[in-house]
Amino acid sequence: MTDITPATTAVIANTTGSNDRIRVDLQLIAEMVAPASRVLDIGCGDGELLAYLKRTKRVDGRGLELSNEGVRNCVAQGLPVMQGDADRDLKDYPDGAFDYAILSQTLQATQRPRDVLGELLRIGHKAIVSFPNFGHWRARFDLMFRGRMPQNPNLPIMWYETPNIHFCTVRDFVELCEELGVNIERSMVLNEYGSKVSLGSHSILANLFGNQGLFMLRR
Repeated sequence: MTDITPATTAVIANTTGSNDRIRVDLQLIAEMVAPASRVLDIGCGDGELLAYLKRTKRVDGRGLELSNEGVRNCVAQGLPVMQGDADRDLKDYPDGAFDYAILSQTLQATQRPRDVLGELLRIGHKAIVSFPNFGHWRARFDLMFRGRMPQNPNLPIMWYETPNIHFCTVRDFVELCEELGVNIERSMVLNEYGSKVSLGSHSILANLFGNQGLFMLRR
């Protein structure tokens, strides 16, 4: 499953001294992952994050990707990626098979996000999830004053073409975690450039000014 709402095209250099460059929000995810851990990257796209983690953190990484093109790009890089759908295929992984199950910018495109989140925490000791925040002030402005579904650099696809089917805000996600008894170990909201905003994920301002949410979870 590809990254269908890329949060930003900004990139920053990594901290390993190499010339690798990676999207800012993916760098923040990578910083949460311990070296030499077991990682499943779900909806890994072209393998940017997975390749970066293998190079810089020596992870034992696997990927699951829906699109044929994404799988081909990953395999061409020598990445162990299988074609599959988060809604159907996560059930085939055994309990606790990975240290981290990562789902970046994909939760809102799944058919059953609540079930997918449960599967992440079943197969991974920890889950790292990021998603676009549909409670952002620009989305509210478009709906209130333009009477139109939001369309901006973070949500570039027209409403009749977008694969986003469950519009989620930061507050919605926090409440879902509480309902499922999921512990939020780390959380942050990011601006349109993928940089951290100094607001707690539980605050009203985070839901208003955060362009996307990023959470590390555990049971």
